[in-house]
Amino acid sequence: MSDSPEAPAFLQGIDKVLDLLSKICLIIAGVALVGMTVMFAWLVYGRYVLNDTPTWVEQVSHLLLMVIAFLGAAVGVRQDTHLSVVIFRSMVPAKIRTVFVFVTDVLMAGFGGLMFWYGLELTQFKWNSLIPLIRVPEGLRSLPLTICGALVFVFSLTHLLRLLLGRDERKDSIE
Repeated sequence: MSDSPEAPAFLQGIDKVLDLLSKICLIIAGVALVGMTVMFAWLVYGRYVLNDTPTWVEQVSHLLLMVIAFLGAAVGVRQDTHLSVVIFRSMVPAKIRTVFVFVTDVLMAGFGGLMFWYGLELTQFKWNSLIPLIRVPEGLRSLPLTICGALVFVFSLTHLLRLLLGRDERKDSIE
């Protein structure tokens, strides 16, 4: 952490863009969650009241679940609310803790990069197949994985940049 309360202008600009991107992801995931809830209500109504089960609900809900899970995970990385084990970091001196945080951010950036790369390959490979019942490209199932990978990569690099500039404001949940 720096003694100066003001972050450099370029870092403030990056934060504004990434905060906006994070909010957009949360809105999309929230809309997907509401949509999935409404669809399941329709499924129950159709099955038990109309005696006509809408078969497309399962396929669409799988797509929405991917959106919710992966966009939510990416936002968790940005906001540092993802699951993490901090007991080892809390037991060591601050300098070693900083090394642990650095290594974790590097690993997360690498993981995000791999998710993006292989998610993109999977999305492209499956794009020409159609999902049964809803007739949309099968690649849509892995598109949230690809987007999440890119976001985790960018968000982790931003954490690394803040750490290297002495502007890391994250706190372990145990502190």
